Amino acid sequence: MRYRPLLLAGVALLCLGTEARAARFTDDPYPSTYRPLPSAPVLLRNATVLTGTGQRLEGADVLMRDGKVAAVGPGLQAPAGARVVDASGRWITPGIIDVHSHLGVYPSPGVRAHSDGNEVTAPVTANVWAEHSVWPQDPGFAAALAGGITTLQVLPGSANLVGGRGVTLRNVPATSYQAMKFPGAPWGLKMACGENPKRVYGGKGTAPSTRMGNVAGYRAAFIDASEYLRKNGGGKPEDPPKRRWWQSPAGEDSAGDSSGDSGGKRDLKLDTLAGAINGDILVHIHCYRADEMTTMIDLAKEFGFRIAAFHHGVEAYKIADRLAAEGICGALWADWWGFKMEAFDGIQENIALVDQPANGCAIVHSDSDEGIQRLNQEAAKVIANARRAGIEIPPERAIAWLTSNAARALGVGARTGSLEPGKLADVVVWNRDPFSSYALAEQVYIDGARVYDRHDPARQPRSDFMLGQPAAAPGGAP
Repeated sequence: MRYRPLLLAGVALLCLGTEARAARFTDDPYPSTYRPLPSAPVLLRNATVLTGTGQRLEGADVLMRDGKVAAVGPGLQAPAGARVVDASGRWITPGIIDVHSHLGVYPSPGVRAHSDGNEVTAPVTANVWAEHSVWPQDPGFAAALAGGITTLQVLPGSANLVGGRGVTLRNVPATSYQAMKFPGAPWGLKMACGENPKRVYGGKGTAPSTRMGNVAGYRAAFIDASEYLRKNGGGKPEDPPKRRWWQSPAGEDSAGDSSGDSGGKRDLKLDTLAGAINGDILVHIHCYRADEMTTMIDLAKEFGFRIAAFHHGVEAYKIADRLAAEGICGALWADWWGFKMEAFDGIQENIALVDQPANGCAIVHSDSDEGIQRLNQEAAKVIANARRAGIEIPPERAIAWLTSNAARALGVGARTGSLEPGKLADVVVWNRDPFSSYALAEQVYIDGARVYDRHDPARQPRSDFMLGQPAAAPGGAP
């Protein structure tokens, strides 16, 4: 009789549907505790507004209320108790979103004790989560805020074939990463192809040491994940597979990436890969060469997952049409190239060409604690290089590279990335055209709260780490 409750529990588990049993792949035991700062209604009046939807509105107003964009257009009326800001001569855009950042996991100062972005212990470390390395005191968050960054995806590094989960953060001061975590934003899965994993592990004398070894490693991991998904996400769980003569003895770790499907036992690595196959975790792939991007697209088709974006992609221009047809974004640098062989064939018109096809999704990203502070200028370089090639790109189109396209790649496009009624009031007020080299973010709003003001020291957040440092003191070194 004492075993009956356990038997009933087992029967109940078997009766659960596929969706219910697979939900644990993306259950969050470390949920967001983010709460928007309280804010009164704000009316920004008489500015040039780039909505992020392809519109440019002259002499327009933006009304924020209850943390949301309430209205955009000329001649809006201020509700009772609203703060009215004369934005004449200013430009207003959605908050800037960086889809590829390592702030918090490779923070400043860049010392070895802070190097927490690459778990270089196995080629496939899908079990690790970047959020568990994020240091909220990183001074880089405040520097990025001064550049208009309101949301960012923090990713593991690119040493591994599968580096782990990334996390999307709200760029607000906090003492825990959970208090920065974008509520409801899906995780990203960081993968890397090309030189990095084969160099790191080939240098250790282990696999992979070649590009064919890279692909074999991905396939082995996703084969295990597919079997794990079948056993844990639907149908009747089967008995654990019998160990074969060529496998490591029971109790010993396998040296390979494909260490089995775990026989139904929960496995953190396979949870993440299964979540990616299900489409609940978005796949972001560090990949430079066009041929390797096409291989990764085929890999995704083989195992049924979808690629949200290729990152860096200096040869993305060669397959711009296919990226658009597949619905894959290109998260790219404006002009980085040539620093290793796989970056040799980059061109300065890359982003502009990825942007050209119907359904093209071009994004300007940073991958840099310095570049994140001036992503608007990085986008301006793309506009200038495109113009020299005979391609005119107006500001109202280019702003999508920093806002709505980025939000789409992170799976939060329905909530932020454009100035539309009902969306989060993530807003930047610039002193002039944001694509000018003289442009500065004067005010930054997140969920309608003024979190940064260039003219108000009380609204210029400083990291705890910087308190007492000479550079942080009034009149200190710049």
